[in-house]
Amino acid sequence: MSNDATYINADDTSEVTASAPPANMEGMAQTATAATTEQQVRGDVRHWLQNHWDPTMDPDQWLATVVDSGWAAPSWPTQWFGKGLDPTLTTAVIDEFRSVGAFGAGADKHNLWSNTVLTFGSDELKARHLRALLLGEIQMCLLYSEPGAGSDLAAAQTTGILDGDEFVVTGQKVWTSNGRHADYAFLIARTDWDVPKHRGLSFFFLPMKQTGVEVRPLRQATGDARFNEVFITEARVPAENLLGEMNKGWGVLQTALAYERAWMGEVVAKQRSNASGGDTGKSNNGAASARPKAAFTDGDAPTPDLSLVALAHSVGKSNDPMVRQSLMKLHLLVTVNDWNNRRGKAALTQGTSSPVVSLGKLAMSRILHDAGSLEKELLGAEGMIGGSDSPRSADATYSLLNAFFTSIGGGTDQIQRNIIGERILGLPKEPELDKNVAFREVRKASASSERSSNG
Repeated sequence: MSNDATYINADDTSEVTASAPPANMEGMAQTATAATTEQQVRGDVRHWLQNHWDPTMDPDQWLATVVDSGWAAPSWPTQWFGKGLDPTLTTAVIDEFRSVGAFGAGADKHNLWSNTVLTFGSDELKARHLRALLLGEIQMCLLYSEPGAGSDLAAAQTTGILDGDEFVVTGQKVWTSNGRHADYAFLIARTDWDVPKHRGLSFFFLPMKQTGVEVRPLRQATGDARFNEVFITEARVPAENLLGEMNKGWGVLQTALAYERAWMGEVVAKQRSNASGGDTGKSNNGAASARPKAAFTDGDAPTPDLSLVALAHSVGKSNDPMVRQSLMKLHLLVTVNDWNNRRGKAALTQGTSSPVVSLGKLAMSRILHDAGSLEKELLGAEGMIGGSDSPRSADATYSLLNAFFTSIGGGTDQIQRNIIGERILGLPKEPELDKNVAFREVRKASASSERSSNG
């Protein structure tokens, strides 16, 4: 599984729902030609690919060609690098690109960064950054989790104080991947301490390369340092970089998290597609849509082959009934997860979030854990050997350990179960003693950001 997105704990079990798309997004579907059909779209894409696709073209040049043509995000408005097509037709565009081995389509379904900016950013912000985000020219990270606000992300204490036409931000974030390389970050910060915790947060597009932003690496059990802690001391972010309305960042966050979880939930299917010669696109933005060249600045994270059939054959266990049963269970999980991902994306293309994506994220965690355990089981005693003496055992150990971050990143497994129980199954919500209490009065971990905001 690629590790270019920040993996965070996030509690979105609040009654506060995702923000509605801005007015200029609500009419997106109406910009499509009423008579446009899937057959017409497929014909248009094939014709365009025949005239433009060249496998020998420089990947950056090709991606720029796709973005400027509107086929990278065909359901977006034409003024923002789209074709104005109905969102349901994006899959047809992706299929046609895959059929000739071309990459670059599907950003409107998968790209966390550009979709969030398109939905909630001002026209000025979109004009400055949207194309660069689609091209992967801007390195991004997520500044959500804090030492005292992980699963309860609404308890974030990083503070943003308006100072003229800028916000001054102070606080600490943790478990941030790509932080050392990021040009900008999606930041959640508290801008009002006198309302309940979910209502006083704002969502920012924060410049990372500035005085007051310090990034320190964190070492993992795998030996990697893919995550970071970020210390923010009076950093500045232009007020025009606010995504959504001030103090309504929780709703923006829910939509951004839904895109992230949809991407994380589909990683399994994407890997299987890549292994069989499907879409080879990667992105340094934690979303499917970009380029085949290496774009993960911290390197790709080795992951288990989710079919594991080849390994079972190579170790002589392919006829073992228990092994075959485990392989089939894994296949069933992957298949059902793919179905649920399609359901979740149907909501995301409309600019809203859906609790269904939590099913995909939770399933992805289960799949990677089960696959890692099965890989070790297939190797038997060899699985205890590490290092260069047994490369496949070393990979299996890495996969087994690396699977644990999927149980935490993008919202812990426990949080996903809360969301599924409350929003899908309709079970009673957990008690929230601080639900209607001003955040200033809520018991919480001490933070310098709160002290500074109190003057």
